[in-house]
Amino acid sequence: MYENELKALKKAGRFRERKLFDDRLDDLASNDYLGLSTNKKQFKKAVKLVNEYHVLSSKASMLVNGYHPIHRMFEMTMAKYNGFAEGLVVGSGFLANMSLIEALVRKSDVLFMDEEYHASGVMASQLLGERVVTFAHNDVEDLRMKLQEHPAKRQIIAVEGVYSMSGELCKKAIFDIADEVHALLIVDEAHSAGVLGHTLLGIFEHYGISINDRHIKMGTLGKAYGSYGAYILASKTVISFLENRAKPIIYSTAPSVFDTALALVNIEYIQKKAKKFKSAIVERQAMVKKLLEVECESLIVPMVMPNNEETIFIQKGLMSQGYLVGAIRQPTVDKPIMRVILNLNVSVEKIRHVLALIRHNTVQ
Repeated sequence: MYENELKALKKAGRFRERKLFDDRLDDLASNDYLGLSTNKKQFKKAVKLVNEYHVLSSKASMLVNGYHPIHRMFEMTMAKYNGFAEGLVVGSGFLANMSLIEALVRKSDVLFMDEEYHASGVMASQLLGERVVTFAHNDVEDLRMKLQEHPAKRQIIAVEGVYSMSGELCKKAIFDIADEVHALLIVDEAHSAGVLGHTLLGIFEHYGISINDRHIKMGTLGKAYGSYGAYILASKTVISFLENRAKPIIYSTAPSVFDTALALVNIEYIQKKAKKFKSAIVERQAMVKKLLEVECESLIVPMVMPNNEETIFIQKGLMSQGYLVGAIRQPTVDKPIMRVILNLNVSVEKIRHVLALIRHNTVQ
């Protein structure tokens, strides 16, 4: 029924499909930044925690009878570590963004969204019509101008801590502007929590920002935290409002109890080992700067490719040498890239080898 559309995607080099990759490959493609996906000791800790309870699964939505003590423990722990008043566990990062944007932007409000915000936020914003204003990526002056041009009952700004394809950090000045105009600030920390800050709590910690009632932090559990699900941290008022108005929270089955438990034990583990993890992160960032002569402030290194065909060709070549690297094509990015993740489970020497191989094959 969609044969012609699929043929067009294949012809353009944009066809995608699920694949089971060899797990013996060194993983430089996933968002498993700290390498916790293979930590069986942490997995067993989560199993032990869940086994302490009579109820082992979610059963229903959180507002019916799916809310579990482990969900509450996780929320309280995340709120405490990050300096927020309240937390809310959510089924996925996609649902968290849908919840925030669809629910918080009311009739007299305006949402100001970075043009490179995640697809889940963009999709939610399409429900809002004229209440959405997009500003140029990480452009402080464009944001300032548009805030002035679009007064509203509530001005809400949506940015990412680390942008997932470029590895670029949200500028500190955007946090400052939000404070100046008393705007709500939604920060998607999917790729910054567990990576930035001296104890790896994310971009708020990285910039030394004091949390206030206008700050909203959300992030996923399937990246640095080595599990699945998401969270929202905010004031008690905002969290209560989401419980009452956010459809993905009201009408979804509660998040997996086990996945929440795994995220909880992993977050506590990261806090205990933060100094060690931070040292390994800094070592990899320094290596990238020396080899490629570019600043790397996250654990994402994008390397622009000449075309889609070359991108897939290089990915296959790297796999033959034992490395898996993400080959990212349109529409996710404007120009195809090899997206190298500086996974802490992979040695600095191997990462250096991969970067050198990609550079050699694209510079010629």
